[in-house]
Amino acid sequence: MQLTHTITIAGQTAQPLTVHRFGYGTMRLTGPHIYGEPADRPGALKILQKAVNSGINFLDTADYYGEDVTNRLIVEALHPYPADLVICTKVGATRRPDTSWVHYNSPESLRTSIDNNLRTLKLEQIQLVHFRVMPGAGVPFAESMDAMFALQKEGKILHIGVSNVSRAELEIAMNMGKIATVENMYGHAQRRSITGPYGESRGGEEVLDICEEHEIPLIPYFSLVTALPKNDNRIARIAAKHGASEAQINLAWLLHKSPWILPIPGTSSMAHFKENLLARDIQLSEEDMKELE
Repeated sequence: MQLTHTITIAGQTAQPLTVHRFGYGTMRLTGPHIYGEPADRPGALKILQKAVNSGINFLDTADYYGEDVTNRLIVEALHPYPADLVICTKVGATRRPDTSWVHYNSPESLRTSIDNNLRTLKLEQIQLVHFRVMPGAGVPFAESMDAMFALQKEGKILHIGVSNVSRAELEIAMNMGKIATVENMYGHAQRRSITGPYGESRGGEEVLDICEEHEIPLIPYFSLVTALPKNDNRIARIAAKHGASEAQINLAWLLHKSPWILPIPGTSSMAHFKENLLARDIQLSEEDMKELE
């Protein structure tokens, strides 16, 4: 099966972003519980630099990683940024000092978070921002999205995406304005099991057909954290066939599943980072994909 090597974000707009179809998620560069400074700060900076030097030009971050830790690492490692680098951040949540997660999705909170991301990333405009849905929030989804589109009109955001959304929420957002990307949990064994308090699923499988129909990149998160199979030896068989690790086959499966999937595997280990990169070169056959389905 022939892989496409690039993907275009917001291709039907006046300012599309074309990136290589393998990004890097920075979340694992923080301390324990996705909070605080990394145990190996020089190593974290080297991974960011290695990512860009390896052809990766899509980075996923958030100001609530740390807090602000990954944003500051990106600046220290890469600023001034390469012209083709796309930095995607997320808003909709914040952290308490006890590392607990808090809703941060009112119009005022979203504005504060966007301004904070602009400041910490040293940007005048953020190219892509995902509104991260935390189920059970007091602020209605549409009200949060209204605030996002208002910030876009002000020029603080170039393109808007959504994260951790149900199918219904994605359709609501698309009826309100242009949605450039969707970031949901997705992997070979993690497709439909993410459910909210009302029984809605927030996995990648529910929204992939919408993304494909409308040419919206689907960015899977946690694909190597919860998605590696526990009682499924199919990936192990395919991995043995290709002389690869199961993690590499999981990433290769995402790349082959749809040309509209943009994997962003994250790690704080240089060895694991290099292993993940090799997944780009694995060519799964139609027979491989049928077995993995």
